[in-house]
Amino acid sequence: MDEDKTIKIKPKSSCIWDAISLGEIMIRLDPGDMRVKTARSFRICEGGGEYNVIRGLKKCFGLDTAVVTGIVENDIGYLLLDLINQGAVDTRYVKWFQFDGIGRDVRVGLNFTERGFGIRGALGVSDRANSAASKLKAGDINWNKIFKEDGVRWFHTGGIFAALSESTPEVIIEAAKIAREAGTIISYDLNFRSSLWKATGGTKRAIEVNREIAKYVDVMIGNEEDFTAALGFEVEGIDKNLSKLDPENFKKMINACINQYPNFKAVATTLRAVKTATLNDWGAILYYNNNFYASKQILNLEIYDRVGGGDSFASGLVYGFLQEKSPQEIVEYGAAHGALAMTTPGDTTMASLKEVEKIIAGGGARVER
Repeated sequence: MDEDKTIKIKPKSSCIWDAISLGEIMIRLDPGDMRVKTARSFRICEGGGEYNVIRGLKKCFGLDTAVVTGIVENDIGYLLLDLINQGAVDTRYVKWFQFDGIGRDVRVGLNFTERGFGIRGALGVSDRANSAASKLKAGDINWNKIFKEDGVRWFHTGGIFAALSESTPEVIIEAAKIAREAGTIISYDLNFRSSLWKATGGTKRAIEVNREIAKYVDVMIGNEEDFTAALGFEVEGIDKNLSKLDPENFKKMINACINQYPNFKAVATTLRAVKTATLNDWGAILYYNNNFYASKQILNLEIYDRVGGGDSFASGLVYGFLQEKSPQEIVEYGAAHGALAMTTPGDTTMASLKEVEKIIAGGGARVER
């Protein structure tokens, strides 16, 4: 008999938290219509691959969420805390690090990101070395209290946090082991960034780290590039140009890796064909219970700010699972939320559940008065 691959989520009555995330949160400096190298002023907001997911679950979908991260105790750290508070994500599990006076040992990471336009792609320049989150190590966080005493239905983390230092993968594995003991579902977004792995062993190290973490994951999220660069799966016949939305690419990749990781209960990805920085075709696909489910495709989606689109897809996906939606509905929630997140500035969503469900139902962009 085939192993049961359905996702069984703990009841809300036994948990304080619907979901928590583990990852770095940076301050984003956005030059608006200007470029980073010519800007004279910046708009600030907070963002981080793992955090964006949990914030979306709170602000758009109204779930109870908390974040585990590290923040330095100075006025920049307090600024970051204030930004997080505006998103209503609980911060009781934050580890605060003492400031050394100049940020030599620990600091808040900065992310300078400009929006692309037309033939000019978006650009991100990180200034995050020695960030507080990168200093987290095994033993710093009381995971037994979080997962076994307070209770968590869903735990999300990812490959960006795993790449920050030698100790961060150990923190993920420590958390994942205790989460599994407590019956918490674990999702992981591969989110491969070559710049983050450059100084610590490149793609070879990324594959080594992510393959170990993958052993503890229930729901794996990533695109074709992620599965190749972060998990080392090479499959013949895959369109590496990503010139069109092609679910067959994803199906080939999943069929190549699912036997190696029988613990995967679901695998999901966004599908994106980049025509210009401001015009993309967009969709998503979910593998669950030995079947594939593709979302509606949105052709010629106009992009205002593409950063965070994949994270918002993940939060819509998690929401669908937590609400026990059908697999088709789950992937539609993810795709619609991701698309809406790219119509507004910043890393995090400004969408509402009503707007997400309007898009799922086929609603258009006519003015509402």
